[in-house]
Amino acid sequence: MGKSTHFFGQPIYGQLINFLNKEKILRFSREVNGERYVKSFNGWAHLVTMLYAVIMRFDSLREIEASMLAEVRKLHHLGLERLPRRSTLADANARRPETFFERVYRDLYDTYRAVLSSDSRDKEESWMKRLRIMDSSTISLFSNLIFKGAGRNPKSGKKKGGIKVHTVISANEGVPCDVKFTSAATHDSIMLIPDKLKAGDILAIDRAYIDYTKFERLTQLGVTYVTKMKRNLTYQAKSDVIYHQGENGETACLVQEVELTKGEIRHQARLITYYDKERKKVISLLTNDFDMDFGTIIAIYKKRWAIETLFKQIKQNFPLRYFYGESANAIKIQIWVTLIANLLLTLLQRSLTRSWSFSGLATMVRIVMMYYINLNTFFEQPERDLKMMLMRASEPPPNEQEDLSIEKNPHIPV
Repeated sequence: MGKSTHFFGQPIYGQLINFLNKEKILRFSREVNGERYVKSFNGWAHLVTMLYAVIMRFDSLREIEASMLAEVRKLHHLGLERLPRRSTLADANARRPETFFERVYRDLYDTYRAVLSSDSRDKEESWMKRLRIMDSSTISLFSNLIFKGAGRNPKSGKKKGGIKVHTVISANEGVPCDVKFTSAATHDSIMLIPDKLKAGDILAIDRAYIDYTKFERLTQLGVTYVTKMKRNLTYQAKSDVIYHQGENGETACLVQEVELTKGEIRHQARLITYYDKERKKVISLLTNDFDMDFGTIIAIYKKRWAIETLFKQIKQNFPLRYFYGESANAIKIQIWVTLIANLLLTLLQRSLTRSWSFSGLATMVRIVMMYYINLNTFFEQPERDLKMMLMRASEPPPNEQEDLSIEKNPHIPV
């Protein structure tokens, strides 16, 4: 990606999707019968249109169609042969299998995983590369018919539905490495599958995942878990050590070796209780590791908040309040495309030497989405390139010197 010139023959969006392999994506669509019912709107066109809509934060099919109509002269630079109509997009969201978009996400993640994990942050922590963080986030829906909502039915009004996005991230990557969708009523523990992990892995989870049988299996596999302890757990302390710190000898941490019991299960673990000054509360952590320093165990659990940050980042920067279709397939497609958009912007963020917040970068990408400027140089020094753009505002974009009226443009049938 990238050339030495500041002004490009391809809009910013066209350069961003260069992370994707068009030939491979079309093959994925054929392999899942994605071209069967929507042949005039192939998998690449569907993906590019949906990514455009998600990054631009559009709330309806009408907004998508109107915006792309305004940019019709530039669509051939995105690999689109015709202007997508909202009826065509609605049909594609209903008919093209969501597994196509899942394959695109997983392939994109696998392709750039080394780039994601090469970030120098937290390099000093030897356990970071082995740390997996697991959690879920629920997206509210207006209907309870497709995905059942959690909790009791309200006394007034209909119960809203919800789709639960179960997610696993590697701590040194910051994007989902595994994703599963269920209804909001599904318990989180469905995602905890010990045999998917390998010896040496470290797993940071919330107390919703506590399952003694699975914890025993994790211990057998050589996988370390760190979780927050439930208040009602039954255990017997075998030993305890109180660690002190500070001039006045105030208690810093209580470390106990315990045996947890539930029915016939007897699980050996370590219980670490400490006072969190930031949250101003006492926290008890449970782990099957008996060797690491208690400070390291606490640091591992605090890294669990990285997944909360990811969920917040996605919900703040992409539209998941309104969906472009009412079917389960359409809803899942939009979530997969949102995850792909998040991954693409994360890759862009990691490729830059200039420090950008994710929200700041996403906002700037939306502003210059269809501008003909160099993606790499612009985001390194946007102030300079914006001045150049103002100076050249009266000139037509590169590769558009010819007559590009809709009537005479052979690239974009309407």
